[in-house]
Amino acid sequence: NDPTMVEVCANNKQFLIEAFKGKGALRVDGRGIYDYRVLRLTLGPENGQCECQLGQTRVYVAITGEVVEPFPDRPTEGFFKFDTTFSPMASPDFEEGRPGEDAIEMGRIIERGLRESRAIDTEALCIRAGECVWRIGVNIIILDHGGNMLDCASIATITALLHYRRPEVIEQGGTYEVVSTQERDPVPLSIHHIPICVTFALIEDIDKPLVDPSLAEEQIMDGSLSMTLNIHREICSVQKAGGLAVPLRTIIKCSKIASVKAAEITTVIHAALTHAQPTTKNERGTHMRRGAAKPALNPQLFTPKEEERRNRHLIRNCLRPRKRSGETG
Repeated sequence: NDPTMVEVCANNKQFLIEAFKGKGALRVDGRGIYDYRVLRLTLGPENGQCECQLGQTRVYVAITGEVVEPFPDRPTEGFFKFDTTFSPMASPDFEEGRPGEDAIEMGRIIERGLRESRAIDTEALCIRAGECVWRIGVNIIILDHGGNMLDCASIATITALLHYRRPEVIEQGGTYEVVSTQERDPVPLSIHHIPICVTFALIEDIDKPLVDPSLAEEQIMDGSLSMTLNIHREICSVQKAGGLAVPLRTIIKCSKIASVKAAEITTVIHAALTHAQPTTKNERGTHMRRGAAKPALNPQLFTPKEEERRNRHLIRNCLRPRKRSGETG
């Protein structure tokens, strides 16, 4: 299940590398080295359904909820269960059957970014301590593999979690019963912040990291660096793959670029959720009172010209060395 095992001929590899080194450092698809591909988010008719398209990569995420017994060492906390599926139609390198190492690793990286940063309040998922809690299932399905599946799956996951609503639970005669969403409005998850994963491709002959690598770029890269941040510029997790040594200055540069991209993508997610159909009675009333327009399906959230213009300004500012206190000039 490793798509990087596909061999790339020497001519294609040299062509890609020379394009990166050339004037303007353009990539084959016309992007700059710090540009993301076009991002589209489509929210499903049911709570917790999201399809994310990043260039030619497409990921679908569905969130489910189930009342179960808590873990003995965490009796007052709910938990998450990740299930990642690499669909055979996404790539000829994917095989049907049990999830491979790449699928398991992807789920763990996304889960670590959510859990270690305490983005979601797991104690709010507790119904009664030591007896029953909510288990939130995160089902990730790779529909098309065009490179950088991790970022696409991460964006789809947090968007689906923000869109998800769990039903209410009431106690009757010592037992707990899940109330139908027709009787009571479902409840959103308690999410403190939005962690966004930004992946860089690292190539030995290139001194600049490539943001959002395509499939062709993943096949020639010598390593990758994935950083999960939020809009507060807090680093939630870092994942490095490959044997290429990464100098400290490159890691610092990646963190600054990733903070800019995380803020942009967070804005995109909020825009998609704002234009989504309201999922509860209260939300429907508010939606109608505000005179919200009909939600757009598959809006183009990044345009190449806007991306290039924004990147030139933001990246130049965030990479400019800051003056220390007392310095002049």
